[in-house]
Amino acid sequence: MEITRQKNIEIQGKHEKPILADFFYTPTNQPKPVVIFCHGYKGFKDWGAWDKMGDFFAEAGYFFVKFNFSHNGTTPEKPTEFLDVEAFGDNNYSIELDDLQSMIDHILLPDFNCAQQIDPSNIGLIGHSRGGGIVVIKAAEENRINKLITFSSVSDFGERFPEEEELEKWEEKGVRYILNTRTNQKLPHHYQFYTNFKENEERLTISRAAKALEIPLLIVHGSSDVAVPISASGKLFEWSTFSELLLVENADHVYGITHPWNEPEVSKDFKYVLEKTREFMDTPQEELLRATEG
Repeated sequence: MEITRQKNIEIQGKHEKPILADFFYTPTNQPKPVVIFCHGYKGFKDWGAWDKMGDFFAEAGYFFVKFNFSHNGTTPEKPTEFLDVEAFGDNNYSIELDDLQSMIDHILLPDFNCAQQIDPSNIGLIGHSRGGGIVVIKAAEENRINKLITFSSVSDFGERFPEEEELEKWEEKGVRYILNTRTNQKLPHHYQFYTNFKENEERLTISRAAKALEIPLLIVHGSSDVAVPISASGKLFEWSTFSELLLVENADHVYGITHPWNEPEVSKDFKYVLEKTREFMDTPQEELLRATEG
């Protein structure tokens, strides 16, 4: 059956700027388990082979959702370009958690236009890199999520901030810039990014959330990841009770995918990751809980 792709649907969140979402599914009358994907830092929903991931899950009988965080720096008109640099600078972890909540709430509304396509009792979250930390925290506080997957996830938001002199300089200037090596843009981080973290540090501590999880967690990481060390996923595995660790030999941070991705198929590493993720999602929750406890 032909896949239905609803692209660039504007969802109203809590922070003025819209959340741009894509839905992938095969239009049967059968309610489908839901997979919601969160991109990472300097990422966006249309990066690389994320569309092909949507097709993969739709063909496997899932209702797949991916979206741009409202303040990721892209715009509804140009969803793959960082044209709203002020929004990028105003972003923080709390906004991303709110955006994910808005996305979950939206698809579970009785009048959601695809409501007949989804099984609200079967929802999984996937997060890549920084998005991995976001989904761990959200899954610990949202009882409608029953499966969780992280790809190349971070394990500590706090350790990624500068220290001492650099932190003082950031406070003094109010902004610091990072280079987006893909586009050569200098993107701003306003100091509120740090103060928001400190004000909400307990909630934003990934270890606390991972220890509180009562659902199955699949942790995926490439052994040759230079962006996020493999030890980050090792910590997630130690902290969470019902976790399974999948190490992908010689894979990098994005499993061999680049942007743009114009190949007819995904990379060998990413295909392996998708197949293992589908197996995890296909397995009944009770069975996963029994198999991973400890």
